Amino acid sequence: MAKPHKPETAAPPRKRRAKTSVPVAAQGGPAAAFPRSVSRSVPARRESAPSARAESRPSLVPTRAAPVGVVISRRAADHLRSGHLWVYASDVIAVTLPSPEETLLPVADQRGIFLGTALYSPASQIALRLVSREALDHAAWLKLLAARLHTAIARRKPMLDAANDACRLCFSEADELPGLIVDKYGEFVVVQRLAKGLLHAGVAEACVRVLREELAPASIFERPDPRIRELEGLPAPSPDPLWVAAAARPVAAAEFHLNGLVFQYDANAGQKTGAFLDQRTNYAAAQEWARRLGASNSSFGGRALDVCCYQGGFALHLAQVCRQVTGIDTSRASLEVAERNFQANRARISGDVDWIEADAFEILRDWSHAGEQFDTIVLDPPAFAKTKRAVEGALRGYKELNLRALKMLCPGGLLVTCSCSHHVSWADLEASVAAAAADVSRRVRLLERRGAALDHPVIFNLPETEYLKCLVLEVE
Repeated sequence: MAKPHKPETAAPPRKRRAKTSVPVAAQGGPAAAFPRSVSRSVPARRESAPSARAESRPSLVPTRAAPVGVVISRRAADHLRSGHLWVYASDVIAVTLPSPEETLLPVADQRGIFLGTALYSPASQIALRLVSREALDHAAWLKLLAARLHTAIARRKPMLDAANDACRLCFSEADELPGLIVDKYGEFVVVQRLAKGLLHAGVAEACVRVLREELAPASIFERPDPRIRELEGLPAPSPDPLWVAAAARPVAAAEFHLNGLVFQYDANAGQKTGAFLDQRTNYAAAQEWARRLGASNSSFGGRALDVCCYQGGFALHLAQVCRQVTGIDTSRASLEVAERNFQANRARISGDVDWIEADAFEILRDWSHAGEQFDTIVLDPPAFAKTKRAVEGALRGYKELNLRALKMLCPGGLLVTCSCSHHVSWADLEASVAAAAADVSRRVRLLERRGAALDHPVIFNLPETEYLKCLVLEVE
């Protein structure tokens, strides 16, 4: 029997809960400037997209009534929440400075939700470098900086010994200290401050204090990176050392060791902070693979070529297992240091080494046409792609260098080919080598994929930290 039909009745109206606004609690901290809206029942209204003009030119709000700090786009906020530490100038919506020279600012998204504290660089394309997800004033930031620098050095100390007394002690974003580079060369320590927010006097003092406590160096120098200084709008640092143990006898030159070999260091010369410490383990790998292939191949004559050799890192390692090594570089000053390094290691090196000042593209083209042959070739060019727009041209350059090298390698020869361009991916580099191999009808076998030494750690949330790529290949 069917049940009697009951007429439907309207449900009583629901009571709406009011939307509440809860300020971020941070007494005296930058985060207090931004109210955080919290709604549990009413969805937040969709924000309208900022105009192109607002994104390209953030408004600088001088009034004290406005909240102090930086407002960034939704895209940049999502980027920070994913673990990255940078905000580009094009993603800055508004900036309110408590004073014209302030560089430590709270960051919020367009809804006013606090994201962290960042170093602000008004002249840089990287406008913000996040230093904490919490609210910090200058005193708290300097304390945090010192603690992180202690931690970074503690990670590297097990890598240091008599055979390797040089390494990177602090690798910027990879050690949660954006813009700060610290390298050790024997008894010397070199500091680079690559962001305006690090020029605060307290930063240099904190670095010197930690370095003296951890390492007791003979000297601490500061070196600029000319290109970064121009991009960031930074002044040149003082040529005087930040600290010296013997003030009456300040010394700017010394020796350091990589894999047991002696290298010269001059605080007033060379590229970057003085040497390319990121290749240390790749130097040793190239030497070992050249030894292995030479021992297993009776036709392996032991002739090696180091292209873009700088101060002879690969060349001197190869000279311990190869009969004849040639280093090529465009810089005469670098080759003069390379020769001094060779002489300093003469007792450990069995092979002969010569240095040629030349353009790599021109000399490889001429030698490949002339039929020159080598058993080992190392290609370690400078960064060809410093921006995304430069990648296409960079790949043509990598292909050309590798094509010339493949033409000159003996059967069973060793090719070590490197890229230090972050914007050139592993796939890009491998495709360039594969295309070059196809053009010259050579079969290439992968022996190893290698990156920077462990003192230059790779952080998955920060893809820029994986910049150095090294392919070790056997060429048939």
